[in-house]
Amino acid sequence: MRAIQIHEYGGPEVLRRVDIEVPRPGNGEVLVRVVAAGINFMDVHTRQGKYRESRTYPVRIPCTLGMEGAGEVVEVGAGVTSVRTGDRVAWCIVWGAYADYAIVPAARLARIPDDIGYDVAAASIFQGSTAHYLLDDVAKLEPGMTCLVHAASGGIGQLLVQLAKRRGVEVFATTSTAEKAAIARTRGADHVLLYENGGFADRIRELTDGRGVDVVFDAVGKTTLRDSFRATRVRGLVVNYGSVTGPMRDLDPYELGEAGSLFLTRPRLADHLADAATVQRRADDVFAAIAQGALHVEINGRYTLDNVEEAHAALEERRQSGKAVMDIG
Repeated sequence: MRAIQIHEYGGPEVLRRVDIEVPRPGNGEVLVRVVAAGINFMDVHTRQGKYRESRTYPVRIPCTLGMEGAGEVVEVGAGVTSVRTGDRVAWCIVWGAYADYAIVPAARLARIPDDIGYDVAAASIFQGSTAHYLLDDVAKLEPGMTCLVHAASGGIGQLLVQLAKRRGVEVFATTSTAEKAAIARTRGADHVLLYENGGFADRIRELTDGRGVDVVFDAVGKTTLRDSFRATRVRGLVVNYGSVTGPMRDLDPYELGEAGSLFLTRPRLADHLADAATVQRRADDVFAAIAQGALHVEINGRYTLDNVEEAHAALEERRQSGKAVMDIG
């Protein structure tokens, strides 16, 4: 079968197209014929070596890339009763989707309803599950609350905006350009601001009569995090769920006190997919919202195993807003 692997860390040039044997599922595992794979920053970070020492995401080289996909079950291993041959399934946080076939633990698979296409499932299972746990488990957003979503034109950002609005939350959003700001408005953001080297925090204070927002969702990291503190109310919550501009290595907890006794958390999706029931529950909520028209997942980049380098380059250069998928099967 065809697969895209890395045997060393680096830029898009380290991606290798290889032909390998179709794997066989072991105990608790399932063999899936991959139809579509999502393309995410986590794939780029894996290629760059960001997870080389991670305990949460213990992916090591050599490996087949692709941590999100959708396809058809073709074989089940011993002990698997939750899915069967022929089932349409999607998964995330399991590497190997950049290939014709992938081995996936049954506990990480979610069944796809008939009215959701494989491409939409592959484009939404990771980012949708991420937005779901951030809103449900971490922020516990309720009607009448306020939140700030950074990178609101990105894949997860767009979903956070839509799902927060669905809950009756007032949404502030930031983007880097007027063009991206238009995307955030289309998704329902109440207030859309440019970063302006941290000036967004001052504008939010003005718009909230000096109070600040209840929750900030910050996946940008180093260039925004301290200003996110300034935009947050006293005893508010800052959720740093990514660091696309780089990590902060000089943060003193004292700063959280000075900013108003803030709560700061750095969650990861893997810790919020504890069992098969949780995986399916999150997927069901996301797929239902999509089917109802309440959640729009825009696929604005399509690639194949033959031009995956182009996909990675576009993502790294921030030329890709929304979601990109790889058509495989």
